Amino acid sequence: MDMNRVKLTIAYDGTAYHGWQYQPEVATIEGELRRALVDLLGVETAVIGASRTDAGVHALGNVAVFDMTGPIPAEKMAQALNRHLPPDIRILESVKVAPDFHPRKVSCQKTYEYRIWHTPIAWPTQRLYHYFIHYPLDEKKMQTAAAYIVGEHDFKSFCSADAVVESTIRTIFDATVHTENNGREIVIRITGSGFLYNMVRIIVGTLINVGAGRYPPEHLKDIIALRDRTAAGPTVPPHGLTLMGYEF
Repeated sequence: MDMNRVKLTIAYDGTAYHGWQYQPEVATIEGELRRALVDLLGVETAVIGASRTDAGVHALGNVAVFDMTGPIPAEKMAQALNRHLPPDIRILESVKVAPDFHPRKVSCQKTYEYRIWHTPIAWPTQRLYHYFIHYPLDEKKMQTAAAYIVGEHDFKSFCSADAVVESTIRTIFDATVHTENNGREIVIRITGSGFLYNMVRIIVGTLINVGAGRYPPEHLKDIIALRDRTAAGPTVPPHGLTLMGYEF
């Protein structure tokens, strides 16, 4: 029987998980997928994820692939796997792809959203999916600042200092800031070719500094040029971040 490579589009609430990557002692998204595949196929099955999201980060469109043989068509795997997954993880789509398709080795655009809940008092119903900020923020200044990160830049200032990478140059295609829920919610949406470790969360922390008036929007140019992590803003908490999806 021929081996088929199946691509999954995965949504999950990351609250209860220690990130994507498998760890034998704790719950992870990859670990739950591997367990579900054993339940369904009866064999240990490797899973290759496109993005190794951190603990507490959510997703509406992460991507993973695995190889399988058997009678279940690729397009039916989503429904079959969902019967073996906890309710905070769902496969939205499953399709057959080329045997050499690798989600981390193909050209793509990836989009993240970070959500801030902006009211004088935190709303308990928003606490798992938003970073709460009670002080004033100027959304228009944040949008002006966000425009400076668009394009190809060396984003070393926006990468965790302990990250080991070959290059800190990345391309951002779009970065927007807008409000929803009558101004209570600030949504920062960033699309890029790829992201460094904690890059989006550091960008958001820097934009919050702009919105709070700690420095002007134009200072983003200086932060990029300095290539120094200490020049940028703080790394905001993970629970406001959602991986929205990929375009391959």
